[in-house]
Amino acid sequence: MKVYIKTFGCRSNTYDSEIMKNTIQSDIAANEDEADIIIVNSCTVTNFADRDLRQYINKWQDKKIILTGCAAYTQGEELFNSGRVQSVLGHKYKEEIDRYLDFNGVKLGNFDFVNKKIITSFSKTKAFIKIQEGCDFECAYCIIPSVRGHSRSLDEKTILKQIETLSQNGISEFVLTGINMGSYGKDTGTTLADLVEKISKIRGVKRIRLGSLEPSQLNDKLIDLTKNGILERHLHIALQHTSDRMLRIMKRRNRVKQTLELFEKLAAEKIALGTDFIVGHPGESEEIWNEALENFKKYPLTHIHVFRFTPRDGTHSAELKQDVRGDVAKKRAKIIEEIVRKNNYNFRIENKVPLVVHVENYKKGYYEGYDQFYNKMLIKSGQNIKGGWITFEEYDIKDVNYAKIQ
Repeated sequence: MKVYIKTFGCRSNTYDSEIMKNTIQSDIAANEDEADIIIVNSCTVTNFADRDLRQYINKWQDKKIILTGCAAYTQGEELFNSGRVQSVLGHKYKEEIDRYLDFNGVKLGNFDFVNKKIITSFSKTKAFIKIQEGCDFECAYCIIPSVRGHSRSLDEKTILKQIETLSQNGISEFVLTGINMGSYGKDTGTTLADLVEKISKIRGVKRIRLGSLEPSQLNDKLIDLTKNGILERHLHIALQHTSDRMLRIMKRRNRVKQTLELFEKLAAEKIALGTDFIVGHPGESEEIWNEALENFKKYPLTHIHVFRFTPRDGTHSAELKQDVRGDVAKKRAKIIEEIVRKNNYNFRIENKVPLVVHVENYKKGYYEGYDQFYNKMLIKSGQNIKGGWITFEEYDIKDVNYAKIQ
């Protein structure tokens, strides 16, 4: 019997899928065609994610399908009752998925679990390490707390043991992730900075990358750790908007004055800065947008993920009047993306320092990797350098950075 795992959504799901791969005793199929069973590790963050999931499941009706992940809680019973999936399993059963390959039914369980098993191998050049589960924030547009539960931290010893094992097995870059990662340690009497410090001392660890943080979750110790040569000099800090009026509508906790001061402080330390931003949320009037845009220009941002708002059933935002046209939201997204694109170019010009690049892929004639500021480098090389760590003192700065190995 062969099992294929299809992963939708976030890095936490990527981690969970690796947990399942390390748990299953059966052969792991390379693709759906080879598989007898497909485990779908799903995402439900938007209505579009739900649509993509249904389309995927409908396509593979000749296979046995096990649904897990976040959509198990929003669509699981419907998909099971309609006969389109063999079983539906909640998050807590991912670590023992091998026991449920023949299970028929719906078994969601509760949210009082944390991952206890460790991954001993990873299928990529870097490993995603989940350190935290769930979220205590209640942002108006977000369904995730109701399908992931309250914030809880994974055991520090388990995390460190996992990284030690993976490091011994050749992995040298680790991306820490979670549903609300900056909450790590609130329930266990420690902090994210303390964990990062311990990870950075593990032999073989060359780079630690952090997932998204809330502005309130940074402290001076974490900022100082970006100077140790192991923690990436790039922080992704979720703003979602830069108008206080809009932030209140979104039920966000951050405000412009405090976050702008934080970003300016970090930029002074030559740290690259990314954020998430939602355009077109209900209530984003022309006046609020103009206010937000003027504020946005003040932030020294070098990276951005822009999301055009789509209502997610079951959230407060979906109940509000949808008063921003799609074409308007699209235009607004392009404006701020262009601002950040120029910021990123200027940052690379102003910080032309030796770049330490971890080479991850080979595509279209170039090796691809990322430097310590999370900027992409395209490399021409006649030798296979995938997986290597290379320091570049000479490189060209264009739309992305380019280098050549003689």
